[in-house]
Amino acid sequence: MSTPLNHLSPLSVRERSACMCRHGFACSSFAAGHALHLIQARIASATSAEWADAIVEHADAASGDLLVRTLDGTSHALWNASGAALEAPAGTPIALHVRYGVLAVGRTQFNVAVG
Repeated sequence: MSTPLNHLSPLSVRERSACMCRHGFACSSFAAGHALHLIQARIASATSAEWADAIVEHADAASGDLLVRTLDGTSHALWNASGAALEAPAGTPIALHVRYGVLAVGRTQFNVAVG
């Protein structure tokens, strides 16, 4: 007699999974605000006209929230789980690619959720 296999629905599998950054490790997700995917970085660099210079107005390292203002005065609320707020405290000049959700602090790039 064979034992029936337990099949998990896709919904229950998604609910059980969590990004490793929640446990203090490197991001295991490429969702907005987590790890920067190579293709995301390349497509952002290929569309250089869409980068906007900005200044960080507020950075909260505990929550990963950043508030930046572009030089034309537009404000953007950002979130990143991998330390962008630590690298870019208030007053830091940054570059932001809103379309592809990439934040550049010097040569370091982060995947950000743009709100």
